[in-house]
Amino acid sequence: MASLLSRFCRKLALPGSAHGSRMTSSTACGSETVKSLNLYSAINQALHIALETDPRSYVFGEDVGFGGVFRCTTGLAERFGKNRVFNTPLCEQGIVGFGIGLAAMGNRAVVEIQFADYIYPAFDQIVNEAAKFRYRSGNQFNCGGLTIRAPYGAVGHGGHYHSQSPEAFFCHVPGIKVVIPRSPREAKGLLLSSIRDPNPVVFFEPKWLYRQAVEEVPEHDYMIPLSQAEIIREGSDITLVGWGAQLTVMEQACLDAEKEGISCELIDLKTLLPWDKETVEASVKKTGRLLISHEAPITGGFGAEISATILERCFLKLEAPVSRVCGLDTPFPLVFEPFYMPTKNKILDAIKSTVNY
Repeated sequence: MASLLSRFCRKLALPGSAHGSRMTSSTACGSETVKSLNLYSAINQALHIALETDPRSYVFGEDVGFGGVFRCTTGLAERFGKNRVFNTPLCEQGIVGFGIGLAAMGNRAVVEIQFADYIYPAFDQIVNEAAKFRYRSGNQFNCGGLTIRAPYGAVGHGGHYHSQSPEAFFCHVPGIKVVIPRSPREAKGLLLSSIRDPNPVVFFEPKWLYRQAVEEVPEHDYMIPLSQAEIIREGSDITLVGWGAQLTVMEQACLDAEKEGISCELIDLKTLLPWDKETVEASVKKTGRLLISHEAPITGGFGAEISATILERCFLKLEAPVSRVCGLDTPFPLVFEPFYMPTKNKILDAIKSTVNY
């Protein structure tokens, strides 16, 4: 895994321990002080900065008071007090509903849903309240200070209640933004942007990478713009689009394809709603081919929206049908997870099939 992640990390270090100890090695790059952090530590650093720079900000959710199940909120309650960082009952609808009210009063509410699989009880609050709050009041009121964090995706042993990727449900909802980072540096900058954005944001964190992904992260306060995709690998034969943890798998497929003479361009979408159509369109017009990959089931996945949009915009430039390599249309399995996942070999086969069409 480390060899894959090195493509996304400026400097690769050993993952954190099973107890979640933060990386401690630090260097200075010019005037920028950076520290080698894993992804959960980068999230933690972003939350510290958000609470420190805005006295109106709050962090709450199930078990966040003692650091959360993934330790992302470690040290926050001790530093900022239990009035600003606190536990909630096991009621996702109530957690998000409280966050909406807090944000509507001009505060920054950073809500944690313990697993993305548990977000469904809050669906009505997110879709019918948070997303429509500004619109239904004619912009007199809003809950733009709301950010909902949730760990998503496979983890190797999570089964059907701890492995889901529900991003597509929320990409159908005008009025909110959906953001998914791929690495520690991206996670910190994108989370701070999400917290400070004037719109409600659902921020999915790839829990597979919480301790696996390690890179040098600037220690200062910085933000990465939302809705701007990034070309993380340039190529000329085919465009690959993904987000979150799946980019690590796609990068390995690109490397194997390169050995067979196929040049792949890899794009990290970062923000799924609203997504950067222009960057993907320009890339596909150059390569003539598109492959999309995500962990969520293929039917109704966000890859279908990307495919439809590119077909509308690039139809005469396409050299082959758009390819999707995604999760299967089944509940997320436990022992059969390796068969369900969109693996490197599945992606590599799709790359070769598309290029040779």
